[in-house]
Formats: sequence, C-alpha cells, structure tokens
Amino acid sequence: MKKALILSLLFMLSLTLGLAQEIMITGKVIDDQGVVLPGVDIVIKGTTKGTTTNFDGEYTIDAPSDAILVFSSLGFSKKEISVNGQKELDMILIPAAEQLLETIVIGSRRQGRSKLDTPVPVDVIDIASESINMPQQDISQMLTAAAPSFTAFTSGGGDLSSFVSQPSLRGLAASQMLVLVNGKRRHTSAILAGNQTGTPGPGVDMRFIPSIGVDRIEILRDGASAQYGSDAIAGVINMVMKKGTGEFKGTLTAGAYTNKLGYDESALTPEERELTRSLDGWDGQNFQFDGNYGIGFENGGYFNASIMLAKSERTVRPTVLSLDRAPLYDNLYLTNGRTTVNGNPIITNPELIAAQASGDAGLISSLQTVEGLMAARDIEQIDVSTYSGLPAKTNMSLAFNLESPLTENSDFYAFGDIGYQYSDAYSCFYRRAAQADRASYELFPNGFRPQIYNDQYNISLATGITGMIGDYDFDLSNTFGTNSAQYGMFNTWNASIGTGSPTDMNLGTHRFLQNTINMDASHFYEDILSGLNIAFGGELRFENYAIEAGQAESWTAGDAGVVTATEDNQALIGPDGFPLEDLNGNPYVDELGLPVSLEHAGVSQLLVKNYALNCQCFRGFAPENEGNSWRSVMAAYVDMELDFTENFLMSGALRVENYSDFGNVLTGKLAGRYSIGDNFSFRGSFSSGFRAPSLQELNYSHSYTFFVDLVPFDGTLYPNNSSAASALGIGALQEERSRNYSLGFTTKIGKFDITVDAYKIDIYDRIFETGEFDSSDAPVLDPIIGSGLASFRINGGDISTKGIEAVVNYNTRLGDSKLGFVLAGTFRKNKFEGVNLPDLNTNLTDEELTDNYVSRSLIGQFETGTPSSKIIGTVNYSIGKFSAMLRGTRFGSVQTRDNNLRTLVPEGTQGYADQYFTPEFTTDIGLTYEFTDALSLTIGGNNIFNEYPEILRYELRGFNLYSQYQQGSAGAYYFGRLTINL
Repeated sequence: MKKALILSLLFMLSLTLGLAQEIMITGKVIDDQGVVLPGVDIVIKGTTKGTTTNFDGEYTIDAPSDAILVFSSLGFSKKEISVNGQKELDMILIPAAEQLLETIVIGSRRQGRSKLDTPVPVDVIDIASESINMPQQDISQMLTAAAPSFTAFTSGGGDLSSFVSQPSLRGLAASQMLVLVNGKRRHTSAILAGNQTGTPGPGVDMRFIPSIGVDRIEILRDGASAQYGSDAIAGVINMVMKKGTGEFKGTLTAGAYTNKLGYDESALTPEERELTRSLDGWDGQNFQFDGNYGIGFENGGYFNASIMLAKSERTVRPTVLSLDRAPLYDNLYLTNGRTTVNGNPIITNPELIAAQASGDAGLISSLQTVEGLMAARDIEQIDVSTYSGLPAKTNMSLAFNLESPLTENSDFYAFGDIGYQYSDAYSCFYRRAAQADRASYELFPNGFRPQIYNDQYNISLATGITGMIGDYDFDLSNTFGTNSAQYGMFNTWNASIGTGSPTDMNLGTHRFLQNTINMDASHFYEDILSGLNIAFGGELRFENYAIEAGQAESWTAGDAGVVTATEDNQALIGPDGFPLEDLNGNPYVDELGLPVSLEHAGVSQLLVKNYALNCQCFRGFAPENEGNSWRSVMAAYVDMELDFTENFLMSGALRVENYSDFGNVLTGKLAGRYSIGDNFSFRGSFSSGFRAPSLQELNYSHSYTFFVDLVPFDGTLYPNNSSAASALGIGALQEERSRNYSLGFTTKIGKFDITVDAYKIDIYDRIFETGEFDSSDAPVLDPIIGSGLASFRINGGDISTKGIEAVVNYNTRLGDSKLGFVLAGTFRKNKFEGVNLPDLNTNLTDEELTDNYVSRSLIGQFETGTPSSKIIGTVNYSIGKFSAMLRGTRFGSVQTRDNNLRTLVPEGTQGYADQYFTPEFTTDIGLTYEFTDALSLTIGGNNIFNEYPEILRYELRGFNLYSQYQQGSAGAYYFGRLTINL
C-alpha cells in the first residue's frame, strides 16, 4: 500500500513539474498588408496539439516555454518561431501562390499532389470550414449542395428507400461509386434501396459519420477500379477525418420546413380544387447536436472524437385525389351490405340505421353517399389521403480518429464509428374502407395509413500500422464494418388472419458485414527522370449478407376468409337463408342458381372472402426469404506514376481480383497530364472497370404490393437461383463491366482556378429488374407462382453516360475582408444502348418480352429521369466577426416515362402519361456572427424562396403530388445554429 502511495505521489509530482513548464501564449496573426488572418493553424512542433485563430486573427495556446510554434494557412508560407518563455507572440505570414492548392491523398499515390496537378479530376470540399454557414447537416446533403456531379436521393416514400439517402456520382447508381474513409473502403448498408437511376441497389449511408468529425472530402470524378477496386466505376469519395487537438467545438442546430403551398391550384381539376386542404404550419422540425474534441499525446500522437445526436420529425406532402378517383367508402359499406364469412351482416354505417329509425329522409339519403357519411364523421379528404415526405429520424453516432507513434519509423492508427438510427416513414398508400379485401371496420372503420419503421445499428473500425521499411512507405490495415437493419410496420394488419391480427409487426432483419485487410507500399524515386512513384499492394475482403424472417403474422396466409364444411354436402348459405357472398356481394351459386355445397365434412373448403394476405403495405420476410451468404475477394495491384519532365506526367495501374463466386478479373488504367507553362495543363485518362453484383443483389427476395391506377397487385421478386428463375430461363447474374474515357484541362488565370473535363462511361450488362410476369405470360411459372406475379434481377442491357464538368474558383481580399466564389456545373447525357434479351420460356412476342424485360419507365428513369445538368454558384464573404454564404443551384429539366397504357386526360385517348418538368432554381443562405471567441450564431435557410418542382400530371397523382428528382418536395427550410469553441 505504501509503495502504491509513493508511486502515485511521484507520478503527480512529475506531472505537476511537467505542467509547470507550460505557459499561456496569446497573440495575433496578420498578413504583410496588416489584414488579420482568421483560421490560421498554430501547432506545437513535434506534437499534434494546436489551435486556430478566431475572426480577429487572435489565438491562445498553452505550450512549453521552450516550444516551437508552427503557423500555417492556405495561401501563405509556413512559419516557425521559438517561444523562449515569451507570453505574447504576434506573427506576420507572407502570401505564397504555391500554397493555394490543397494537397490531396486520392487519385494519385504520389504524395504532395494538388488537385490541379493530378491527371484526373478531383474536387476537394473543405467541410470543416464550409459547414458553419451551410443549412445542410449530414455529409451526403452537404456534398449534394457543393458538388454538381454528386447527388443523394432520399425517397419521399417507397418502403425501404425511405431509410437511406442513396449517393450517386455522374448520374450512375450508388453501387457504382466507391466510398472511402481515410483511404479505407467503407461498408455499404444492408438495405437494398431505390435510387435515382431506377434500380434498387446497395449504397453507403453517410449519415452515420458525424460531419463535425470530417476535415475535408475528396471526390475523384473518374473510373478508378484499377486503383481502388470494384465499385469505383463512376469514381471515389474519400472522407478525411479530423486530427485536431486541444479545442472543443460544438454546434446546436434547430430548423424546420415552412410547409407552404407549392403549386398553382389551377393545375388541379375542379373536383380536386374543391377538396384541396393545406396541412398548414411548420413541419419536419429537427434538432441536432454535434461535438468534436481532440487530445494530444506527449509522443506526438492524437485522439480526436466526435458525437452527433439528432432528431427530426416527418414532412407531410399529401396527394389530393378527388372522390371519384379514390372514394373512401363503396356502396356495400354505405348500405351495410357487407357480410362475414358465414353470412352475418356487418354494420359499417350505424349512422344510416339511426337515421332510418328517426325517419329523416334527407339524412337517410345523405348518409348513403360518400360525401354525406364523411361529413357525418367529420372527415375531410385530406385526412384519408396518401402521405409522402421525409421520414422521421432519430440518429446517434460516435466517431473517433487516433494515431500514435510505435517506433521511430512506424505509427499505429485507428478510426471508426458506432451509430444507431430509428426511422419511420409514410411510404404506403392509404387503405380505404372501400377496399373490402384489406379493410376492417372493427380495427379501422375509416381505413388506415400503414407506416413502416426501421432500426439500424452501424459499426465501423479500422486499425493499422504505417511507417517505413527500408526506403518504402508501408500501410498494413484491417477495416471492419457492419450494418444491421430491422424492419417493422405499425398501423397495419393481416386481413387474412382476421381481427385477431397484430397491428404492429416485426417484418424481419437484414445484416451486412465486410472485413477488409490491406497491405500497401510505395516509394518515390527522385533520380528517375523527374520522379517516379511506385505503389503496390494487396487486399483480402470477406463479405456476409443475411436475412432473418419476421414474425409469422407478417408473412403468413390466414384462414379468416375460408369456410370448412361441418357436415357432408353442406350448402353455403347464411343465417338469412341466402347464398354466401364474396367481397363484392356476388353470391356463390352453381349453374342452376343454387347455393354451392361442400361435399365432405371437415375436409371440403372454399375461399369465400379473398382477404389480402400478409402485413398490409409491406409483407414481412418469410422463411423462404431467409439466407446467409458469404464470399471472399482477393486482389493485387501495381500503380506507377512517372514525371518524364516537370511538364509531362504519365500514370498507369493494373489490378487483378478474384471473387469466390465470380472468378478472376483484370482491370487497368492509363492517365496523363501535360503542362504548357506554369498555369495550363491538359489531362486525360482511360480505364476499364468491373463491378460484381453485391451479395444483397444476389440474395434479396421479397413479396410486395404495387399499385396501377390505385388498384393493388401483389408480386414477388425472386432470386436468380430460385425455381421460378430456372423455369423461366433467367440465368445467374453476371458482373458489370465498364470503359471510362476522360479528357480535360486545368488553368490558373490570375486568382481564378479553372478545370474543365469531358468524360464518357460505357457500362456493359448493367443490372436491372424485370417487369412482372404472370402465368399467362409464362405458363411454366403456373405451378410455382399460381395467380401471383414474378420479377427478377437481370443483366438487362448496356448503358452509357457522357458529359462535361467545369469548376471555377476565385479567392481574393478586399481590404479587411475575404471574398470567395465558386461556379461549378455538370452537363450530362445518359443513354440506354440496348437490351440484352435471352431466350426465355414465355409465350410473349419479342416486342412484348423486350418491353417487360427492361421497361420503358426504367429506361426513362435512367436516361431522362434525373437532371441532365446541375449548376451551383457559391459566394463566401467574411469581414471581422461576420461571415456569409449565398448559394444558387439550377437543376436541369427532367422527363419521366410512363410504363402503362391508360386513358389520358383531357384527351380521352389511350397512351402513356409521360411528363416533362422544366428546370428549377433554388437559393441557400447562411449568415454567421461571432459574439465572442467562444460563441457564434448562424441563421439561414435552404431553398429559401420555397421553390417546388411541378406537380405530376393528373394520371400520375397517386402516391406523390410532386416529382422527386430535382430539388425534392420538402420546400423551404430555415435554421439557426449556435457554435461553441472552447
């Protein structure tokens, strides 16, 4: 005990002596013109402990009295100064043009490249500094606002698609873009969600990474499969986490949507205008706290941690359907004409019975109309409409970034995050009381609006050692990631079970796990021409995807509508002596008009009431959907970058990969840059790409309900190894292959940085989903699917995308103020090159089969369903304690293609309800004032002028009222944010 006490006292004494050597240093940093410099980094040399200057260029730091302080800022030469016991140190930094370029770590394994030096286009988004004035709070939405080539689609409905913001680069699918964190592969979501390109697929959910913990984001806009592996067909996004220490930064953000009418009522029909109601008042209220703090180690290491806590309510954007299109009640409901399976009457309109008892003829007549009964029950059409909108979410995430020296030549690092997200969404059509196969007067007398919810748990952890072995830099790492998503539904029921059905059900759980081991090495040879960088390495990756079934009531077929004979030759008659009736009131009689009879007691049965099976809106995952699939991937690569001269650079990469379920593949890339003078360069690249189908795409199966003109149909998506796929002739999914071409230039003209790049990407055997096949289309399916519908994933056809991307940056000083301007745009054209039609066992003509194999709506969604252009102009301005951001975004036009022939309005002819949507323009603003060094306030908004896209044409106003593929249908959003720096 004494020894422990003595050791503790000695430790405290040594700690006190160490701290006694530290002093508080204050000062101001200015440039050579006397202008104060906010945001300058001051670091104690040999450590990661540091601080930054405030809006007035002032700083405070605790440092050893014999320390050396290092001052650095973008656009200025780095400067070091010895403390020598001084408690006040002012500093003048000298501008240096060569420091205006951010050094990047993606797209080139040569250290020290800037984004203008690379042979391929790379965007650098400084999240740490830009986020303070941005209305957006999660990373995917920040990137959507800042980078034209990037989008993140959040569905306003659509079941699983409500729970993930699917990212997209260059108009391609989320699964064709690779996401890295600190240069390491990020795992995808377990959820197979819909996206902008029309075909559901896996994507990385960036919401689980606290944005406050991200320093910057690098976007490589070029095919990079040969450098980084499968999935990098469209490009790569790398999130670089913060390393700062000694300072706490916290933000508290609150905001909401105005929910004001976003369309001209003249676009509605007269019947719809009569029923228009507005859910006026703010919605989508959200609150978010973010915090970041770093601790510096005496050995020069650091530990930086971030936390995010957020809660947001739903936005509600209802459809407005006239009563003739979506009547709440039908005639049998209004007249109490419904019966139970045994023929007993169901009183659905007790108000009518009361009126009949009173003898009020006018009331009796009124209550036998939809409008009259709705008025009696104080129900408006808006109350029973279908809702769409952003889901309600609760998010919690904790992330960290750590590095510490191991030896003189090696460091240990680790980073990761753990997160939870709960979401519930309006993603279902309103079930009207008129829909007798789905309605229940006892549970939901006026129909019901099912709601789907989701609990997600997400874990990521990367550990590694980096350092030198001889002359080579090396990096050995292991990256683990997993995502678990459990689905549920409330305000629902299984009609085939009857009123004993639960109304809140567990639908099942999906899990995805990925573990990646990497070994990378590189060396730069200064004496080979003007410099040769060689990098090589290997990768071993394991993946697992599992589906667990939900509770039985969510997927089972009950017997509530079945009559079983209790005696031989039992006639199917009710207590009134009349034949039993189906859901539409039609009697069960034979050809002579006599009641149908059941021959054998206890054996003979008849489905009298064809009640809908499964959980309403979204069927639970059943035992036949369950799976637990694994695969392994091995890869090796070599990457060389040679500066033939100071003006001419060539780079090349080769990568070989072996998939345990797909075999071997070789991809390559060649890129070059040629400079003319100091300020102009040409650059270009060619690469081949590869993407194996994800485990989610290979193994997902599910039964679902879809609607055509508000009529429900039930279908099943079968996996390709199923008996249904085998009978039809659907083969196994194959990999997607690609060719990527890029050509552009970079230049500096005064204070302007300009990049322009043209590209073309050809993708072969792209994965799509077929339309629905029934047994009349393919009689071979009859024994398997019966009266159901079947669809499949297929390598449906070849596609291409081509476009031009341009970015102009301008930064200058105006006296004591700073002005920055960015104009960026992308102009793109997607094309479906043709269907890859196999020989299937159907009786359809080639034309009919082609239309169903890859539908015109899917082709239209890829070709014209997303904006073909997007232009973003951003102005940043700061002076003293004030800073501001103003951003305008122009979304190009969109054109949708209908998949079903229907009667068009007002023409009255048969045709497709295709629609063209004009370009849209939105405006964002953020204004910040720093009250003290520790506290600042930001106010602003997104889409502040409440611009909505055009509403859908009459025939398509079913689930959504608005198109979702430009700025979305949330409308104007306003926020306030307190930022604390300690």
